[in-house]
Amino acid sequence: MRYIEYPSIDCLHDVFSIHVISSDYHGEGVFTLNITQNGMDLLEQSCADKQNDILYSGPMVWIGIYIAMASAFCVLAMVADFEMPGDVDQGAKIGSMAFMCIMMANLMPSLASMDNKTLLANIIGLAILIITIIINICIEINTLVIANSYFFVRPREINPMTFKICAYGYIGLMLLLLVILISSAIAIPASKQILEFKYQATSKPTSNDQHIGKTTVKKLEQYVKRFWIMAESGSPQFVMASNPLSNASGIICVITLVTHLVIVLNIYLSYHYYGLYSEGKSVYKWSTLAIYITQSIGVVVGSIAPIFRCFTVLRFKFLIGNHLVVFKVEKYWTQMLCGWKESRLPFLSSALRSRAFVNSLKNLFLSLLIGFQNVVVVSCKVIGLIRIVLITIVVWCSYGWNSLKALLFTTPTTSSSDDTNEDLRIYVLQIEDEMEFAEMAVKGISNSMNRLMKKVKKEQHNDLLELLGKSTGFEGVEKFDNDQVESLLSTEPVNSWSLSVVTLTCMAVALPNNRTDKVKRLLKGVGDGISYTHVVEESLNTASEHVKVRKATMNLWHEVEDNYKWLGNALDGNAYKGKTSAEVLKWFVDKARKMVIEIKESANGELVESFPNKLIVANSMYRIAESLLLNHPNIEALTKKQLFELLSCMISDILSAAFTNIPQAIVTKCHESVIEKREASVHAAAKLLGRTTEIIRELETCTLPSMDSDKMAFIDEWRIHLKQSIP
Repeated sequence: MRYIEYPSIDCLHDVFSIHVISSDYHGEGVFTLNITQNGMDLLEQSCADKQNDILYSGPMVWIGIYIAMASAFCVLAMVADFEMPGDVDQGAKIGSMAFMCIMMANLMPSLASMDNKTLLANIIGLAILIITIIINICIEINTLVIANSYFFVRPREINPMTFKICAYGYIGLMLLLLVILISSAIAIPASKQILEFKYQATSKPTSNDQHIGKTTVKKLEQYVKRFWIMAESGSPQFVMASNPLSNASGIICVITLVTHLVIVLNIYLSYHYYGLYSEGKSVYKWSTLAIYITQSIGVVVGSIAPIFRCFTVLRFKFLIGNHLVVFKVEKYWTQMLCGWKESRLPFLSSALRSRAFVNSLKNLFLSLLIGFQNVVVVSCKVIGLIRIVLITIVVWCSYGWNSLKALLFTTPTTSSSDDTNEDLRIYVLQIEDEMEFAEMAVKGISNSMNRLMKKVKKEQHNDLLELLGKSTGFEGVEKFDNDQVESLLSTEPVNSWSLSVVTLTCMAVALPNNRTDKVKRLLKGVGDGISYTHVVEESLNTASEHVKVRKATMNLWHEVEDNYKWLGNALDGNAYKGKTSAEVLKWFVDKARKMVIEIKESANGELVESFPNKLIVANSMYRIAESLLLNHPNIEALTKKQLFELLSCMISDILSAAFTNIPQAIVTKCHESVIEKREASVHAAAKLLGRTTEIIRELETCTLPSMDSDKMAFIDEWRIHLKQSIP
């Protein structure tokens, strides 16, 4: 017989009828039960579940109390809502609505930078936010928080009805902007598909030169410029900024800005005559004025970008006939909705009549959405006619002025600075074939790349160029790791350009009695070089084992650069004072070997798939330091200065070999496959080309080994090739 404590007789309810063999009642609530073993197990589990329910349901009471208290505070806050009698208070309320309209207009281009899932989530969130704000504004109007007409209006004060009309006007503008944003979001996936198709078709001839090997700076500039034109003209953000809906949002910004400035002017006049507060005096005091000024600055500054987007039409050849065709709706505006309409719902019931009814309902709903989308696009094109009139006047005036200057003055013809005379217009991507890019716009895009490269070319690294000048070939690549070094691991981590350079630098820095300025110049040069080897490895060494080594290397370099330490051990030359060059290297060998063995033993053979960062760094130091001792049996005869120069030359050789891959890394960055990241990637390629122009020119005179271009990105492949090339 087993005795069990249970919280209540309810725990026995489920087992009485099945698992109880017999029972006796002894009075005073005491039972004796004969229960089967299965019944005992079930009883224990039932009691345990009951206790867990009691345990975990305990905090729910406090959560309920918290919700009740929070709700009570919200009710009290609504009941105790303060009056806002002053013009500044009312202006701050209205100004927040204007500010919201401006923010919505500025959001439009950024929608194109999102993938489809993120776009959907953001649009839904924005719709919920705007609808909530509009409901709140309507409540405030009806509860007289906005446009309180009970306060006496003096002659110079603004009539409360003015604020009420403005509030309703801003509600309408917010709803219109929300519709514009949703309509734009519907067209974004289809427009990206069109741009991607045209990008693939345009870049295909250029992509044949992707493995360009050794090339000149001039050819690289030409190559990058082609992709710069494609990335800039085919940017989803630019396409979004230049469509009719974006232009309509710019015009809405103009209306919002003018309305806000008129209210600001009237409030200023009221303040000038009566001071900051009305008779009732605002309880918010001076803080309302601070809010209003901040909002006003935001409205003015935030209006600039949307208004200027109205003039993106000047990037295209201005044919007024194209802009007057306002009732034509391009296919991409409704392509996604049409696709939904043609597809069938996968979760319908098997009943034929039900499927037909639901599909008919879905098609009716989507047909209404398609019609509404067409109405929105046409309406925005009609609104856009306002800016077309203004731009037409500007274009005619500009044409007349240029013609007058041509008659009165002789303008000298300037020859093009582009020696290739390549027509870059063939690399322009546009979603509508009728809207052709103007020649000046293409030149402007090309010149923007020239300005960027000119700017970054000023960032040339003299210490790095001085370090590269010590290279006499690629001998350091071959000898930094000797195959005769005893392996401490069953599988060796891969070598990398960056890790070998940082490891050699640690040894050079640790040598005692070196001049401080030489060490600092070496660290500065290596730091600049590591930034480029990192780019090479990131672009061309993408396998997981290389990514792991790259992360370990960057962690080590930060430790060396910031703390003068290698895995917690000081690298200051004073820490090794009194040691010879060979003794310093042997210390590194012994210390690194000890670390590798300790990590290996503590891992219990679990290092096959993943190497810890410390193991990667320690193993690299062990192999490279031991290789130096093997390659130079008479290293005892070398002075510290000679060993420092030897290490510097090896570093220079490895960096030079790594930098031969910079052109390929630039090309790889140009070929970004994700449309949302393409523009930023091409910009990074142009910056890299500008910063490394001198380095690439220096390496143009080098004789490169005859290796496959795919293998040149890996230091281990260089070692294998150079060893095989030795006679």
